[in-house]
Amino acid sequence: MKQSHVVQAVSLFTLLFALLGSVMLMVPSVSSDAGSTVETDAEGTQHATIIMDSYSYSPHELIVQAGKPVAFTLKNVATFIPHTFVVDDPDSGLHLHVEVGAGDTQTIRFTPNQRGTFPFYCDKKLLFFKSHRDRGQEGRLDVR
Repeated sequence: MKQSHVVQAVSLFTLLFALLGSVMLMVPSVSSDAGSTVETDAEGTQHATIIMDSYSYSPHELIVQAGKPVAFTLKNVATFIPHTFVVDDPDSGLHLHVEVGAGDTQTIRFTPNQRGTFPFYCDKKLLFFKSHRDRGQEGRLDVR
């Protein structure tokens, strides 16, 4: 009789554990769209490192202040594929285009003077395949 109670308790525990797991799968994950505010050094230059990988940037959202110099270190961790960092917004005067070879690092310096939200992306494309941007290698620069 006691063994029957143990089996019932184990079955009840298994059922509760399965239900809890199902509920946890239904809870939406919380993510922040607030972006990453970049660090400012003693001279007032805003610094951030952006990791470029297969069809992604990390971080993919950056917040900078208008009128202050920015220095982004672009680090391509891909083994074979070059990537670019492009911001092209004629209205704001932001025209940035840097190619970073596989395994290389480049630094880009600029001063954004107009507030707004500007996409940055990789414009690489091979033959008839989708571009890196079309595959998700895009981010957002928020100038405040």
